[in-house]
Amino acid sequence: MGVTAEGRAARTAEADEQCVKAYVAAGGPEVGVALVAVGGYGRGELAPFSDWDLVLVHDDDVEPGAVAEQVWYPLWDTAPKLDHSVRSFSEMLSASTGDLRVALGLLDIRHLAGDRGLVLRLRTTMLAHWRKHARALLPELRTMSVERHRRAGELAHASVPDLKEMYGGLRDAVVIKAIVATWLIDVPAVDLEKSRRALLDVRDLVQEIAGRATDRVVPEMWDELAKRLELADARTAQAHVRTIGRRLTHLSRLAWRRVDGVLERSRPGAPRRPKLAPLGNGLALASGEVVLAPGARPSRDPLMLLRASALAAENGVALAPATAARLARDTPALAEPWPEEARRLFVRLLGAGRGLLAVWETLEETGAVSRILPEWERIRLLPHASIIHRFTVDRHTIETCIEAVALLPRVARPDVLLVAAMLHDIGKGSLTEHSVAGEPIARRIATRMGFPDEEVDLISMLVRWHLLLSTTATTRDPDDPATVDLVVETMGDAEALALLTALTEADARATSTQAWTSWRARLIRDLAARAAKVLDTGIAAGERPQAAVEIPESVRSGSVSFRSEPLADGARVWVIAHDRLGLLADLAATFAVARLPVRACRAWQQGGFGVSVWDLDDSYVDAAVLRTRFSAITEGRLDPATRLAPSAAARGSEPSVVVRPEASSKATVLEVRTIDRPGVVYTVAAALARMEIAVRSAHISTLGPQAVDVFYLQEAHAGALAEQRAAEAAHAVRAALER
Repeated sequence: MGVTAEGRAARTAEADEQCVKAYVAAGGPEVGVALVAVGGYGRGELAPFSDWDLVLVHDDDVEPGAVAEQVWYPLWDTAPKLDHSVRSFSEMLSASTGDLRVALGLLDIRHLAGDRGLVLRLRTTMLAHWRKHARALLPELRTMSVERHRRAGELAHASVPDLKEMYGGLRDAVVIKAIVATWLIDVPAVDLEKSRRALLDVRDLVQEIAGRATDRVVPEMWDELAKRLELADARTAQAHVRTIGRRLTHLSRLAWRRVDGVLERSRPGAPRRPKLAPLGNGLALASGEVVLAPGARPSRDPLMLLRASALAAENGVALAPATAARLARDTPALAEPWPEEARRLFVRLLGAGRGLLAVWETLEETGAVSRILPEWERIRLLPHASIIHRFTVDRHTIETCIEAVALLPRVARPDVLLVAAMLHDIGKGSLTEHSVAGEPIARRIATRMGFPDEEVDLISMLVRWHLLLSTTATTRDPDDPATVDLVVETMGDAEALALLTALTEADARATSTQAWTSWRARLIRDLAARAAKVLDTGIAAGERPQAAVEIPESVRSGSVSFRSEPLADGARVWVIAHDRLGLLADLAATFAVARLPVRACRAWQQGGFGVSVWDLDDSYVDAAVLRTRFSAITEGRLDPATRLAPSAAARGSEPSVVVRPEASSKATVLEVRTIDRPGVVYTVAAALARMEIAVRSAHISTLGPQAVDVFYLQEAHAGALAEQRAAEAAHAVRAALER
């Protein structure tokens, strides 16, 4: 990694030399005028595609003359991107007063050529001005930073990290340095500079790999970045970058917390010294942080780390990093199994809501998590395989606990729900399916925590089946009794089902808005309610009868009816036409050509008519346009196979097509997994129509780049397909998707 630091130094030295030559060639004087670098170049750190931000500054009573025009010309030929200006001493001070962003940039000023005394006075004046007005300016800087964090996200946990703008990025390093320059507070300077330079090293390499100015690390870069950082693999490179981001995030929070303390004490009537409020058991609250009280003996209390963490999270205050580090070092190890009080404190910590996040990150940053949950290292900063996730696995887990708090009133065992939320993804990071891998790990942890055997079984079962409701509800026919039977047989009793329902919602909400739309929520809650009714009453679920629909006269006369109705998060389209093989394929092609994403379709025969209902993601649906597209397809004026031909990337992927005989007793269920693209449903339905196989319903689930589509098949005038016929159908669909 020293290569990139050396590269920055070499680029900076070369740029400096060019600037000096340009200044001399322009006849720049040695007194009263100077050429300075500001911002990143002011720190002498030029990335491969850095901007050159230069200012020709002069004393108020000195006129720079021709230098102001001539100094830039030779630099335009060599500078990648030159941002330049000419300002007097007073104008520099005025600019820093009127614009906070300018003020931050002018805190990094470096002499290049000309009057060194002028630059020294300028630097001294800028710093003095910043320190004088810091108390008034810091709240504005805080607001700007918070808004940037909200907009950009967090570097340590984002799917595609932005090394500059995200929380924990290079801009935060600049902000922290500016806060420290006020002399109001201090942070560990060595940690700050080490993290900042390490992140600059990464950005240099990212820009070299991309061949352009960029701050974003896209997924395909990680392998090459690992090689250039001399790290083992892409996952190690991700952990390296995210660890830097998390460290800078921690330093940023520490800096702002200390700023808040200073500003609070500067209010009229506020005490000049931090007030120490006893919390009991050797703990106290000081300046918004839980700290050790005078005379505390952590070496005698194995519960003190958990107690301090729970108190901090419940009160929405920080756990002082120094306190967390000392408690992790000095508190005795918990007995195994844990005493009941330890388990109760841990559940209180998990149930603290939003206050959990900052406290848990402090526990991670100080190494204290390994004292509580050593298995956490499995998922620490682990990226998710699907880009639908907003966060890394560890952060997603904490967000799931936070989301679960609002659902606690719905369940009889809140402690079981919270611990299951904490452990639901603990199996990720191995080649085994994570819910399967996670079950024995969760069982071991719950046993160590001292849960009774029955609750250990319940927690491990929730971890094993935490995807059951979401997967079943979105990829199975909700009206088929086998769908409800699957949930009933797996969960066994109503209490376990209630816990699973809450865990499913918390998990989905913590994932992204895509994972918990009103459509998904409706399907999951409906399935859970039907299964709960069976568990409560003991009466098996029956097939819900399909209500007859009115057949329009125009359809009886040979036309096709399209009718759309808006939904809260999309639209529903009803289509009625004379029934025939291939009707569903033509309709699927119609929606695909119109680029309307289908998430579910149900079709049935009523008399001699085919009725189908299509749930779409898009709210803007014009039934007349759909009717026109459908006519063009059925009349041969539009070839959907040509229009919907897969891209080279999609064509190169290998689809999975599997028959699921356990999923229904009334139909043959075909599960298709492939790269998502327009036309998948059409391709499958057309292949089946060529075999004279009818599609009773289709259930489309798309999360990230993968489509998981399930089709309920029947013979055109009979029931489920015979085993050989089902195998032939699967082969035909696979061949069609591979073309």
